[in-house]
Amino acid sequence: MMLLGRGLDARDNQTRQMQDAVSNVEKHFGELCQIFAGYVRKTARLRDKADLLVNEIYAYAATETPNLKVGLKNFADEFSRLQDYRQAEVDRLEAKVVEPLKCYGTIVKLKRDDLRATLTAKSREAKQLSQLEKTRQRNPSDLHVIAENELHRASLDATRTTRHLEETIDNFEKQKIRDIKNIFSEFITIEMLFHGKALEIYTAAYQNIQNIDENEDLEISRRMLRKDEEEDEEEDEDDEEDDEEDEFDATKEAFTRFR
Repeated sequence: MMLLGRGLDARDNQTRQMQDAVSNVEKHFGELCQIFAGYVRKTARLRDKADLLVNEIYAYAATETPNLKVGLKNFADEFSRLQDYRQAEVDRLEAKVVEPLKCYGTIVKLKRDDLRATLTAKSREAKQLSQLEKTRQRNPSDLHVIAENELHRASLDATRTTRHLEETIDNFEKQKIRDIKNIFSEFITIEMLFHGKALEIYTAAYQNIQNIDENEDLEISRRMLRKDEEEDEEEDEDDEEDDEEDEFDATKEAFTRFR
C-alpha cells in the first residue's frame, strides 16, 4: 500500500509539472505568435508604402532634367526591386515563424487531453486504493486472499500511467525546445537574407543618386533658358516688324485718302 501511495504522490507532482509546462507554453507561445504576426503585418505595410514612394519618384523624375531624371529612375528601379525581396520576407516569415507558433494551439490541446487521461487514471487508481483499504479493514484476516490480485493490478496501472506521464513530459519538453530553435533560427535566417540583399540594393541605389551630374544638368538648364530667351526675342522682333508694317500701311492709306 505504501508503494502504491508513493506512486500516486509522484504522479501528482508530475501532473502539476505537466500542467505548469503546458500553461506556460500556451501563454508565451500565444504572445509570441501575436507579436510575430504584428511584425509581419507591419513589414507588409512598409512594403505598400515603399510602392507608393516608388510611383511618386517615377512621376517626379519624368518632369526633371536628363541626368536627374535618369538617376531618380534608376534609384526607383532598385527600390522597387527591394520590395520584391520584402514580399518574399513577408511570405517566409508567415510560413516559417507565424504558422508553426499557431500550431501550438493544437499541440497544447493534445497535451491537455493527455493530462485529462492521466487524471482519470489517477482518480480510478485512488478509488481502487480506497476500496482495497476498506476491504482490509473489514476482513483483516483475508487480506492476502482478497486483495492480492487487486493490489497487483493497481500497482501495474500506477506504473504504466507514471511511465506514460514521464514520456509525455519529456517529449513535450524536447519538442518545445526543438521548435523554439527552429522557429528563431528561421526568423534570423530570413531577416539576414533580406537585409543582406537590402544592403546590396541600397548600395546600388546610393550610387545611382551619387552619379547624378548636377553641373551637366545645370548647363543643360542654362542652354534651355538661353534658347527660350532667344525664341522670345525673335518673337518680339517679329512683333515689332509687324507693328511697323501696320503703321506704314495705315500711313499710306491715310495719305491716299488725303490726296
